[in-house]
Amino acid sequence: MSDINTLITQIYQEAQREPFPIDTPVYEAAKKDPTQPILYAGNLNSQICFFGRDLGRDEVHAGQPLIGAAGTLVRRGFYWAMHQKQAKTPAELQTVCDRLLLTNTVPYKPPGNKAYSVAVKERFRPFIEQLLVIHWQGDQLITLGTEAFKWFSPYGKKGELDQFFQRSDRYSAKLAVTLEATDEFQLRHQRQIMLMPLPHPSPLNQRYYGQFPQMLQQRLNEFEF
Repeated sequence: MSDINTLITQIYQEAQREPFPIDTPVYEAAKKDPTQPILYAGNLNSQICFFGRDLGRDEVHAGQPLIGAAGTLVRRGFYWAMHQKQAKTPAELQTVCDRLLLTNTVPYKPPGNKAYSVAVKERFRPFIEQLLVIHWQGDQLITLGTEAFKWFSPYGKKGELDQFFQRSDRYSAKLAVTLEATDEFQLRHQRQIMLMPLPHPSPLNQRYYGQFPQMLQQRLNEFEF
């Protein structure tokens, strides 16, 4: 089985194969190659994964998913769940990466703040599948926002995720799905994971932004730290 660096190289090669929208000026400002993926941060052996939509400017500069305003809210909440106190320094906050995995539907930053098209998401889906099924060892996945949750639609029964997302308790209930991935030898792998959706913790999400820290703690209360 290939290692995670091989997967990152494969994504890089795919990005170079054919152009797609990338916020190139942000990568240039960060002195980064726009086609070099920022696939994940954290520990592949962790129980919990946080799954977002795509990268922002702060993520490109830091070379890590979920480290901007929204991601910091997630990281602070996770630190609190671990220690029952606030992180005092950025270095302290970074220690959450020992206990979780952070990734996105696409390991690149789209121009502006627009989500990637379905075509781009599908182009990179096989690589994200490999990350989640073959390389990550956990099975509890917290999605952040509608786009991130609906990325998993192909793995449920027809219409199952849409029905689930219409439930009033969608941000406290769970849904089991079976992910599939094909490795470089064309062997199929399957693994069941538990989806636990939360709203996106963006300051622009006025409906849920203020509630998000409490909603996150309710999710994390189910785990042992």
